[in-house]
Parts: sequence; structure tokens; C-alpha cells
Amino acid sequence: MKAMKVFGAILACTMFFAVSAYAADVARIGIIDFQKVLEESEAGKKVQQNLQEQGKEMEADLQALAKEIEELNKQLSGGAMVMSEEKRQEKQRELEIKKYDFQSKRKKYQSEFRETESELVGKLRDEIFSIAEEIGKKKGYLLIIEKSAAVYYPDSIDITSEVIRQYNDRFGSSLPPDQE
Repeated sequence: MKAMKVFGAILACTMFFAVSAYAADVARIGIIDFQKVLEESEAGKKVQQNLQEQGKEMEADLQALAKEIEELNKQLSGGAMVMSEEKRQEKQRELEIKKYDFQSKRKKYQSEFRETESELVGKLRDEIFSIAEEIGKKKGYLLIIEKSAAVYYPDSIDITSEVIRQYNDRFGSSLPPDQE
């Protein structure tokens, strides 16, 4: 009788550990930090560099236009007393046109920049998530989610470094073919 109880207890423990081990294996979950991949992968760095260069070009163009506006404003305010009414109105119109051009150009540049950023980062995100999906299938993950969607997770389930390594191995320091 006592042997039967011991055997039952051993069987119960064995079943408990077997089910626990199986459940742990089935519920394999991974986390990926897209922002970190964007900052640390070679292609992500290239995208950021391209965006920064484009932004600097746009900013330089806007600053040159702002300088023209400032110069016109100085001419108008400094020479208003000695200018004829016709000349003053002409300078005022020219100033208003430059201000309008500045506002229009700024809106255009902002729109272009957001569009370019969205396109480049979107393509990069698709490639990164594709690699994460491959890792998930190959290593038997039940679920891989983006870090921003997780409230808490242990560092042990973060696969970001592996994704960065595989992304760099696949694309090196160049952008994916459809992004160049």
C-alpha cells in the first residue's frame, strides 16, 4: 500500500514536470526592440544618415531664404524714410512674397521629409520583422512582439541582438536593394 502511494506520488511529479517542460517549450516568446535595431544595424544607421543629410539640405535652403527675408526687412525698415511710396510698396510686396515662399517651402519640406522617413523606415521595418519571423519559425517561437507593445519582459527573451546580427549579415552596410 505504501509502495503504491510512493509510486503514485512519483507518477504525479513526473507528469507535473513533463507538462511544465512541455508548456514552457510551447510558450516560447521573444521580444524585439525595433528602435534599437534601427539605431545599431548598419542599414538602420545608413537610413538615419540619409535622413539627416536630407534634413540638413532642406534646413540650409530654408535658412538662406530666412536670411533673404531678414535682409529685405532691414532694408525696408532702415530706408523707409528715404524711399518713395512706390519703392516702399514694392519692397513690402517682395517681402510678403518671400515670407509666403518660406512658409510654402517649409511645409513642402516637412511633408517630403515625413514621406521619405516613412518610406525608408517602413521598408527597413518590413525587412527586420521578416528576419524576426524567420528566427521565430526556425527556433520555434510561439510569439515575437515589438518591445513597445510589452509592459514587462525579462531580458532573457529579447532577441534584438540576434536580429541585428542576422540583418547585418544579410545586408552588410548597404540598404536592402529596394531602398538604395
